[in-house]
Amino acid sequence: MNKVLIIGFGNPLRSDDGFGWHAGRLAARQLDGQGAEVITCHQLTPELAERLSQCDRAVFMDADMEGEPGDVHYCDLQPHSPATSAFTHSCSPAGLLATAAVLYGHCPQAVMITVSAQSFDFGESLSPAVAAALPKVLRRVLDYIQLT
Repeated sequence: MNKVLIIGFGNPLRSDDGFGWHAGRLAARQLDGQGAEVITCHQLTPELAERLSQCDRAVFMDADMEGEPGDVHYCDLQPHSPATSAFTHSCSPAGLLATAAVLYGHCPQAVMITVSAQSFDFGESLSPAVAAALPKVLRRVLDYIQLT
């Protein structure tokens, strides 16, 4: 298998909420041809569970509301079935890992990398603090997937 899946999610039309989208696009350019698949999407959906079941490592990237703008947060993820069905309007990374394990018999090692947002207003650009965090996040991604 030995495959990496990187999922950057958020709304690129809502300023810093698009962090995962921008980080995913940056990772795709950096990792082109190196055995990593990068997906950018507005939200996580159940269909991603199959893709997760086909990889060894996964990275989820998103904006969050905790901390000072530009702070980078990193945590290991474990499969965890949500209290409600994973087949709803929105899914969590841990819920998708659990779905991959149950439906397809495998879930990858996974991490979540988030950056504290400053603005969720309408707009296509990141705030300066969040934009400045992009290189640090890419470095964390590369270190985790060990392609450097």
